[in-house]
Amino acid sequence: MIKENRVSKYLLYAIGEIVLVVIGILIALQINNNNELNKAREKELKYLKNIKTDLLLNIDNINSFIEKRESSIASANVVLEYYEGKPLTDLDDFNNHCLNVYIWHKFYQINNTFLELTNSGNLALISNDSIKNQLLNIDALYKELKGEEEHYRFDTEELLYGPSFRTLDLNPLTKKYIYNVTNGQAGENREIPRANFETILKDLEHKNGFVMADYEFTVMNGQLREMKTMSEELMKLIDKETHTDD
Repeated sequence: MIKENRVSKYLLYAIGEIVLVVIGILIALQINNNNELNKAREKELKYLKNIKTDLLLNIDNINSFIEKRESSIASANVVLEYYEGKPLTDLDDFNNHCLNVYIWHKFYQINNTFLELTNSGNLALISNDSIKNQLLNIDALYKELKGEEEHYRFDTEELLYGPSFRTLDLNPLTKKYIYNVTNGQAGENREIPRANFETILKDLEHKNGFVMADYEFTVMNGQLREMKTMSEELMKLIDKETHTDD
């Protein structure tokens, strides 16, 4: 009986030791897991703050493009007035508005952090599904906008650049345009030839180029305004998410 009691006590002691070791391991694992979660959260918050910085820069970029394209839309409509019978008395005016439509730039989104997340496979770090989905929605809209730009590029080359390259001597026209827009700081105060303008005012392709510029710049500005609204909504989501850790 004495021996049996000793064995029982030893077994209880051994089981107790095992339980303590298991508990210690579980506590260590939990601490390690919490540390990893905290590191992941810190990384996520850094990404979110960087995304917001990109969004702020991109909204400024959007505003600049909307303003420029609104100017191009206005110029396209002025040129169309000449095609509809407005007397060609001010050659500078016609030239300035034509070149204000000819000269255009593609929009490139400022989304460096989003690209880093997707290229590195770290998009899953963004735990808030609403933020993640809004990022993907903005990216989808951006791709749609780039498709519209590519459509406009084709129309511009076919309807605007083609006729003007065949009909106009662009050297004096561009130099006079630069002279005008820089208030004489660059370019040259060249004389604009009337005859070529009168010829191109009879070109239906060229006229249709300005019709398409009016339409497609309006479409692209609508997309940019939608992107701006979505970006502002995303910043609110990010603010709400990051403030939970303050």
